[in-house]
Amino acid sequence: MDDAKELGTATRLVHDDYVAPSPFGGINVAIHHASTVTWPTVAAMRARDWKHDTGYTYGLHGTPTTFTLASRIASLEGGRHALLVPSGLAAIVLVDFAMSKTGDNLLLPDNVYNPSRDVGGSLLADLGIEARFYDPMDPASLAALVDDRTALIWLETPGSVTMEVPDVPALVAIAKARGVPTAIDNTWAAGLLFRPFDHGIDIVMHALTKYPSGGSDVLMGSVTTADEDLHQRIKAVHMKMGFGIGGDDAYLVLRGLATMQMRFERSGANGLALAAWLAGRDEVAAVLHPAHADCPGHAFWRRDFSGACGLFSAVFDERIPEERVDAMVDALRLFAIGFSWGGVHSLAVPYRMAAPGGTTRSASSWPHRGVLVRFYAGTEDARDLIDDLEQAFTRLAG
Repeated sequence: MDDAKELGTATRLVHDDYVAPSPFGGINVAIHHASTVTWPTVAAMRARDWKHDTGYTYGLHGTPTTFTLASRIASLEGGRHALLVPSGLAAIVLVDFAMSKTGDNLLLPDNVYNPSRDVGGSLLADLGIEARFYDPMDPASLAALVDDRTALIWLETPGSVTMEVPDVPALVAIAKARGVPTAIDNTWAAGLLFRPFDHGIDIVMHALTKYPSGGSDVLMGSVTTADEDLHQRIKAVHMKMGFGIGGDDAYLVLRGLATMQMRFERSGANGLALAAWLAGRDEVAAVLHPAHADCPGHAFWRRDFSGACGLFSAVFDERIPEERVDAMVDALRLFAIGFSWGGVHSLAVPYRMAAPGGTTRSASSWPHRGVLVRFYAGTEDARDLIDDLEQAFTRLAG
């Protein structure tokens, strides 16, 4: 401004004539921090439209950084629109609230991500929305539950922790015959191995916390759609719930996306190596890896997927007490004990699937009696990971 010299020091620290030259060329997307978005005129402000990503209205509704990430996630999943939220669970809740109202019911697979089950029994129940559970390996179980109040059918492939792979086309056909929209958790496939929209899915949820971030240090989720009207329906709830993500987190996921496929392939190969080693151990009763022939739904995995990620589970012989399995996990040196996954560090977590109160299935039974350990294979050397398992297995004999 022309009278800058007449302004006081405090004002000059906020207002200045300088504008950085444009354009600036760089490899990475710039980080834009903004809660307040400004316009050159009142007319421009009044013409704002938060519904479409053609301009900027408020930091909560998007910046160049978040718009770029959303576009890349939509492309990754094979959709047209993506919304970003602070976590994978937030993405699930967003879809639940956008698609249902009091008096409706939602249908979830019996092996669903447990926090999603908890939401059904608490937040949704408090609002008069009923969560019902079907056996994902039995399409007839789903067909028997669909009624005129069914607002949404969730799918998960493979199932959380237990790794069953359902017949997605068969489940989707039931939903379409009754005119019920479908949503799927596509986190295991990371948008790389399975194309939900090609199978008729309407909504794709993805925990970007996992492989897209890759650094085990960012929480984020996404909801992707291909239909404009459905996108706008979910986006309206997204806005009213105040969901938003910061520019720094968006930048970190954008940076992670650039190397995701390479990390994913290394992790997947390591997972196959670990699963093969575990399958040869007498202490292991079952290896639950979709790429293994004895994993429930293996034939559907072969038909629908183009590969496998590094997350799988193993069930130990039921004669091995829980405390010995816990001691084995404690003895691991290269595997950390942690729930999240998708980073470069290998993980192991034991689950009480067969213990009283350990599994909350209601529409299907859990066939194993031994302790289940979920393994995540990171990007370390596979031989080192196997050596680590071998030394830790000595604890299983007491």
